[in-house]
Order: sequence, then structure tokens, then C-alpha cells
Amino acid sequence: MCSTLSVIWKSQAVLDFSRLAYLTEQLAKVQIVNDVNKDFVIEALRSIAELITYGDQHDSTFFEFFMEKQVMSEFVRILKISRTVIISLQLLQTLSIMIQNLKSEHAIYYMFSNEHMNYLITYSFDFRNEELLSYYISFLRAISGKLNKDIISLLVKTQNDEVVSFPLYSEAIQFAFHEENMVRTAVRALTLNVYHVGDDSCITLKGLVSDAVKNPGPDSTSTILASVDDIEDNLYYISDVISAGIPDVGRLITDNILQLLIFPLLLPSLRIEPVSEIRIGAVTALYLICCILHVVKIKDLANTIAAALFFPLEAFIPNSEAKINGHMPGPGFIHEVQPPGNEILTEADTAQLRDNVLKLSSSSHIHPEVVITQNDTTGSHLALREALLSYLTSGNDILVLGSLGVLATLLQTKELDESVLDGLGILPQRRQHKKLLLQALVGEGLGEDQLFSSENSSMRDGISSELDSYLQKLKVQYGVSSSPSEVGAGPRVHRFQVLDALVNLFCRSTISAETLWDGGWLLRQLLPYSEAELTAIILNC
Repeated sequence: MCSTLSVIWKSQAVLDFSRLAYLTEQLAKVQIVNDVNKDFVIEALRSIAELITYGDQHDSTFFEFFMEKQVMSEFVRILKISRTVIISLQLLQTLSIMIQNLKSEHAIYYMFSNEHMNYLITYSFDFRNEELLSYYISFLRAISGKLNKDIISLLVKTQNDEVVSFPLYSEAIQFAFHEENMVRTAVRALTLNVYHVGDDSCITLKGLVSDAVKNPGPDSTSTILASVDDIEDNLYYISDVISAGIPDVGRLITDNILQLLIFPLLLPSLRIEPVSEIRIGAVTALYLICCILHVVKIKDLANTIAAALFFPLEAFIPNSEAKINGHMPGPGFIHEVQPPGNEILTEADTAQLRDNVLKLSSSSHIHPEVVITQNDTTGSHLALREALLSYLTSGNDILVLGSLGVLATLLQTKELDESVLDGLGILPQRRQHKKLLLQALVGEGLGEDQLFSSENSSMRDGISSELDSYLQKLKVQYGVSSSPSEVGAGPRVHRFQVLDALVNLFCRSTISAETLWDGGWLLRQLLPYSEAELTAIILNC
């Protein structure tokens, strides 16, 4: 029985090889493809793909014949002489099937070892035909699925040992924002396959990506205002790209997000009524900042965004005459001038803070340690951090919720350095105390001194070095010409500012219960009490 099956299999193999030879010979005789012979050409392309796939897994002589007769050249020739779109469809499908199913490294390498593949990738197909576009994208994605360090070197174009183009990538990203969701998804999968190769030649793509971003299409601005799903989709895609672990790609993404989105569009929208034609509302800006911080896990990006909040309006917008999104903070809003120092709350401080928290009916919740001055009524020197707090004291319910969202997201962003959180005034007291306690336990004398000192200062143990480095980076690397307007006052002053803004928020009768609940959560994170201590204080009042 076994011998009979063997004879049948060998006979079938001979017949299949003869068919491959016949189809290849007949295909070479075709001089033009029209309605008369298109059916034969379509069947020939389909059958060759099946036979080569079969031969790759069972008989190497099939692919050896494919190479010897240079069938890839015949495929390209057929495309050139074809006058019907159905041939393009079949050819793309034929190649996709072959690429996806070939297992032999030798066969795969041959498929990409000449310029035929790049020629097909850059061929001017008529993409007005939606079916043709679908087949083309599937073809590109099939290629990306076979990429490794050896294959990718065959697909990039070089000049003087420098990569000058990568057709697979550059052609694919033209459809990154296509209206069809399946096309966008396939392009994203393709680019992730490229990034995960991790080859040095991929890193040189950053110039190509930068060019694509700096020269967007007519709908690029409108994508910022797209639906919530689309925005989060894009950010999660970026997060997936970052997960490839290529440092230069992470730096490229950081620079582009900051220079093309955060600095020129989002931060100014928190502060002023934009004067340019490209504008978005404060609520949208607050939402986008929250999304970016929550999804895109890059330490430099998170810390740079947070450090930018210390800068005034003129740092990001040439015209600083405009007011804050339709309202200005009242004269009671704190503007600190006290020098740094005394960062840990003393017993007297906690008593005063307790009074401020419990006496919500009071019209002012300013601590005597903080020197009160009236803000610049033009708003030109108001730091963006203060603008966020001004929403809590005088913004509408949606702006309050957005501002609370940004502050809460910053507080929960693990990539954010503690010195930056402390500078913003939102470093939870228990985290600061825990850090000093750990320093004391491991024998660091400075930590022990600060833990039990009423004159503790984050400046003394160098905790501000990270914040200082990001402030300097904004000036040197990103060309921010202004100086941060409120860093010198110290974290303690900033912490009281946040607490006072929250207490003032609780006095507002026009704010919804849901928003007040969110404000209460944030206040709870900043108070220097445990839950039991806070409950006892409230019950005893």
C-alpha cells in the first residue's frame, strides 16, 4: 500500500512540475494582455503560485526552476503589458500567497534579492479602484511579515553606504490616515513589523518620518479633532511602536509630539485665545494632554510636558496680549514670591491647613506663609501651571473637570520624576515621607536630617536636579526663550496653591457633585494625613 502511494505521489509531482514548466513557457509567449487572453494569464499566475508553494515544502526543484527561468521578471513584464486591472489584482494576490507561504530561507531570500520587489512596491497602480488598493496593502503587509535584519537590507536603497529610501515603508505610510479602517490597521501592522526588526538601517528612517510629518496632507489638522476612538487608537499605536525598544524611534516620537503638537497647539490652548487659524478649545487640549500622558509611556516626554507648565505664555506664543480662554483669575489667586525652604509641614502649618479644609464657607483660603500679590491682569506672565489652577477657581464645570484630569494624570504618571511632581505642588506627602524614610533606613544621613527637620527643603537633597535639567532642556534643545516664571518660589508654596485652589473649588455652588468628588480625590492625595487621622479630625470638629 505504501509503495503504491509513493508511486502515485511521484507521478503527481512529475505532472505538477510539467505543468509549471508549461505555464511558464506559455506566459513567456504573451506579448500583450487583453480581454482575449486575460483568463489564461490569470489562471497561469494563480497556478504558478500554488505550484511554487507546494514545491517549497515538498520538492526543491520547483523553486530552482522558478529561479532559473527568472519567473519574477516575467511577472513584472506581464504587469507592464497588461491593459486590464484584473491582471494587477491577480498578480498582487499571487505574490502575497507566495510570500506568506514560502518557508525555505533560500526561497524567501531570492524573492527579495533583486529590484523586482521594489519595482512592484513603487509601481503606479490605479488606487481609485478600492479592491486594487486592498490587494496592494495586503501585498505590502505580507512583505513586512518576512522582514528580518537580512531581508530588510535587500529592500532599502542606498547611496555611498547611506540609506536614502525604504520604498516599503514610505509607500505604506501614505495610507496611514486612509478613510478605510482596514487599510489604516494594515499600515500600522506593517510599520510595527518594520520597527520590531531592530536593525540599524531602520533607525535611518527617522529622517523620512520627519519629512512625512512636517509636510502633512490637507486633512492633517482635522485629525487632531477626530473622534475619541481615533485619537486613542493613534496613541496606542505610538505606544506599540515604542514597545519595539528602539531608542532613536522613541526620541523621534518625543520630539515630534512636543514640537508639532504640544508646544504650538495644546499648551497655548490652555492659556489664551489662539490668534492663528489652527486652533482648538481648552477642553480638547486638556483631554489630549491627559491621553498623551496616560498612553505614551516615555519619561522624557512626560517630564518635558510637566516642566513646560512652569513657563509663561510668551514661551510658546509670540503674541502674549490675549487673555486666558475667556476669563482671568481673580485677584485672590496666589502668586508666590517666597524663597524656597521649609518644605515639610510643621505642626502650625498642619493646623492652619486643617482650618482651611474644614472652613469651606470662608471666602479666602490663603496661607499666611504665602505672600499674596495680585496677578498681572494682562495674563502675559501667568505660568501655564497657574492657568490650570485658575480653571479650578473660575472655570466652568467642564474646564474644572479637564484641569482636575490633567493634575490627576500627572500625579499618577509613573514616568514623571518626583522632583517635577514636587515642583508642581502635587507630590503626595506620603510619597515624600516614604522616600526620606527609606533614605534614613539605608543610612543616608541627609535623608534622616530632612525626615525629622522642620526646615526640610527638596533643594537641599538635590531632588530638584531633575526638574532643573528639564527646564534647561526646554531652553537649549527646544528653543524656549523665556525663563520659567515660578520655579524659585519652591514646592511648598506651589503645594499650598494647589490646596487653596481645591478648597476654593469646593466653595463653588455651580460645580457638579461628580466634579467635586474628583476634586476631593485629588485633595486627599495631597493632605499630610492618613485616612484614619483625617476621619478623626473631621469627627472631632
